[in-house]
Amino acid sequence: MIETQIERRGVRDARVLAAMRAVPRHAFVPADLRLQAYDDAPLPIGDGQTISQPYMVAAMTAALQVAENERVLEVGAGCGYQAAVLSKLGREVVTLEYRAELASGTAKRLAEMRYDNIHVHCGDGTLGLPEMAPFDAILVAAGAPAPPPPLLAQLAEGGRMVIPVGTLENQELQLIERKGDMFQTTVLDSCRFVPLIGAHGWKDLPLR
Repeated sequence: MIETQIERRGVRDARVLAAMRAVPRHAFVPADLRLQAYDDAPLPIGDGQTISQPYMVAAMTAALQVAENERVLEVGAGCGYQAAVLSKLGREVVTLEYRAELASGTAKRLAEMRYDNIHVHCGDGTLGLPEMAPFDAILVAAGAPAPPPPLLAQLAEGGRMVIPVGTLENQELQLIERKGDMFQTTVLDSCRFVPLIGAHGWKDLPLR
């Protein structure tokens, strides 16, 4: 997976590749899909949600440039795979999931696997966690119509956010960097994620 899907597409950050190698992707997918865990594709994890394609996980992680002493906020915990990868790079990962059942299952999985520097919270990810801010890096694992203002406000000085922005069907992956009160945006790639639901996301979709 690392050699054919990630390195060959240009992700060569040694720390990111090591983190991807260290996290057993098959442990994060449903049992009946484990033979497909390392395929070059997203996979369903239930309730209309997916575990992202390995390359996209690597590309988003590489774009964040997480240092060892940094705190990361992830929006959209899903099955916990992306958070597990991030936990190998930073000091602490706080991950938000608005589906209570999914959040509970993911918290249990990560605890059993001894990812002690990951903390799972249930709530509206578009609001972030202001009581725990600021964050050095924020990764949003769902497509948004625009970058949520609360998340921008919770970025530390020099902080980075990677987020898919666009329509329900198609988005572009954006890297947003905070410099004082200014935010510099770089478009990285085209992508397609499940919708980001919440007060600053797609509010007209059902919140389960």
